[in-house]
Amino acid sequence: MISCNKLSILFLLIIFIMNDSNAQIKYPVSKKSKQTDTYFGTKVEDPYRWLEDDKSVETAFWVQSQNKLTQDYLSKITYRDEIKQNLTKLWNFEKYGLPSVHENYIIFSKNDGIQNQSVMYIQDEGADAPRLLLNPNLLSKDGTVALSNMSVSKNGRYIAYTISRSGSDWNEIYVINSVDGTQLKDKLEWVKFSNVAWRGDGFYYSRYDQQKESSKLSGKNEFHKVYYHSLGTNQANDILIFEDSKYPLRNYSAEITENERFLFIYVTESTTGNILMVKDLSQKNSKFIELNDNFDFDYNIIGDIDDNIIILTNKDASNYRMISLDLNQLESKEWKQIIAETKDVLQSATIAGDKLITVYMNKAKRKMNIHNFNGDLLREIEIPGIGTINGVSGKKNYNRAYFSFTSFTQPTSVYKLNTEELNVEPYFMPKLPFNTDQYVTEQVFYTSKDGENVSMFIVHKNDIQKNGNNPVLLYGYGGFNISLTPSFSISRLFFLENGGIYAVPNLRGGGEYGSEWHKAGTKLQKQNTFDDFIAAAEYLIAKKYTNPSKLAISGGSNGGLLVGACMTQRPDLFKVALPAVGVLDMLRYHKFTIGWGWKSDYGSSENEKEFKYIFNYSPLHNVKKAVAYPATLITTADHDDRVVPAHSFKFAATLQEKQKSDNPILIRIESKAGHGAGKPTSKAIDEAADIWAFTFYNLGMSLQSDNKSDDDGSNSKNKQKEDHQPTKAPR
Repeated sequence: MISCNKLSILFLLIIFIMNDSNAQIKYPVSKKSKQTDTYFGTKVEDPYRWLEDDKSVETAFWVQSQNKLTQDYLSKITYRDEIKQNLTKLWNFEKYGLPSVHENYIIFSKNDGIQNQSVMYIQDEGADAPRLLLNPNLLSKDGTVALSNMSVSKNGRYIAYTISRSGSDWNEIYVINSVDGTQLKDKLEWVKFSNVAWRGDGFYYSRYDQQKESSKLSGKNEFHKVYYHSLGTNQANDILIFEDSKYPLRNYSAEITENERFLFIYVTESTTGNILMVKDLSQKNSKFIELNDNFDFDYNIIGDIDDNIIILTNKDASNYRMISLDLNQLESKEWKQIIAETKDVLQSATIAGDKLITVYMNKAKRKMNIHNFNGDLLREIEIPGIGTINGVSGKKNYNRAYFSFTSFTQPTSVYKLNTEELNVEPYFMPKLPFNTDQYVTEQVFYTSKDGENVSMFIVHKNDIQKNGNNPVLLYGYGGFNISLTPSFSISRLFFLENGGIYAVPNLRGGGEYGSEWHKAGTKLQKQNTFDDFIAAAEYLIAKKYTNPSKLAISGGSNGGLLVGACMTQRPDLFKVALPAVGVLDMLRYHKFTIGWGWKSDYGSSENEKEFKYIFNYSPLHNVKKAVAYPATLITTADHDDRVVPAHSFKFAATLQEKQKSDNPILIRIESKAGHGAGKPTSKAIDEAADIWAFTFYNLGMSLQSDNKSDDDGSNSKNKQKEDHQPTKAPR
């Protein structure tokens, strides 16, 4: 955004008074244009279209005035600073990331507590201690340069690392020597949605052509290409490997087999389904061969065993299965099944030693199995309670692997797995400045509007009374085949510490129950997602967990759409709404950056039937005059080039214009931040403090004086239970 100190020229200064009566807020004046679009005979006004220009002086003034209003409001909340202090104290414990296994060493991340970015370490096999590999905190003074990816060359000598600046999806690739950390001169720019696939002393990667600065963060991303870069050369000399100018709205990503013989290209045009292409690099002038010819199913490469490529797919298997293809018989395209589909969803698989490690999801909870290469089950690994296996790291021909586990009340813990003896031992267990044995995690099932059974996790203190008066945060996503399973959040723990209840329903549109569950919340069935979320709120009220005056809803990105749709459809049901980086203008989302790739979930306003359906729920277009909407704090960021901030800007201006009640409509626009990934700890704490101050104030909550952190670092297992089993299996 353009900075400007002449705000008074274009806007009157806002005089804002907040007292116990919650006086009516005077919002900044948002000018209205006469922009009107016609969709299949329907005229749609878009008076705040000018806010889509993120580089204009007018937009910059609007952002400054809105941020001033928000900060003025929050500054009057007396316990806001205390919230930040408590959050900082909770945040301050040592955290490890999942180690990645390589030929003679492992690489892992570590954060001492409140470092802005985690630091990367490398530990040689047999060494007593790790050595520093890369400290991203030295790349910027404010911590806004983040490490987004790392890839190790086949010989282990070089490491390509990818950085993001200010949270943008635009990346840069650099290379260091793994032995001494020496920085090579290589620098690759305009990289986005890319793997790094090493072959020899170079690698394949994906990028776009250089963009204009004026449209860098909002322009449509088109003509993705795959290149090969040789170490020590200038990017201008990189070799173009693959492009397809007939399809500007497709993405291409490279992967290569362990023996460097076969190059694969993933071809995607949305967030689900892909075409898989392969090229035999041992044959001169060989052509790419398509292994499938449409985007109806997912084909995810696990790795190669001998001359067979191992793939997870949902073709002929809604819950996914594992198959293999003989790479010496590519033309036959004959798939061999290794692991058949089961009633549980096969989420991921990893080759480690001479074993296959699979992670399944059963009723939105994870479990892990070990198989031989024939797919025979050797052992199920017991995990500690209702939680999530976040990742498994292993390497063929090495008998060690690592996996991470987390739950709603347990931060990431890392375990080491011996693939020969099939035993597991703790590798890193965080020493926490708080005690988790005071919490309980339930899994319940409730009935949605159309009679479908939906699962939901509910987390709270052991001594919560179901008196209908507890503050509840209901969080959801429900899209893009993404599964919401138990995960830890320091920010959320603060809410629980102060008597709050946290609830997460597994909405249709997500991936918790396989491909059909996902499809049931897409396109002309998207309303199912919103109905599921509304039904979750009604369940929590009916079961006396809370009441509408104590109920807050939250979600980010597609979850921001969820919050926006539900608060406009049922404003009476919620007291607080927290849409974050949301997709809120459903008629124009596909016109910005990578938005065109979401049509498989949402449909498009360019299709008449889909337009009519989308128009009926698009949050921006369903804000009504003289309706009392919940107290709303919209959050976004100036470098969000995934879901451009114009969605949030236009939604905020519209809500402020039409809000009937004294419930505040505020927007918080972070600077030098993006869609969320890579956000420095300092900004994360500031944002969390503001969100909780707003939420506590509007839910009538106060800080509980008895929530003091334990000094003994105890980490007892939280009590867990499961009840209310469904009368029929969810789809």
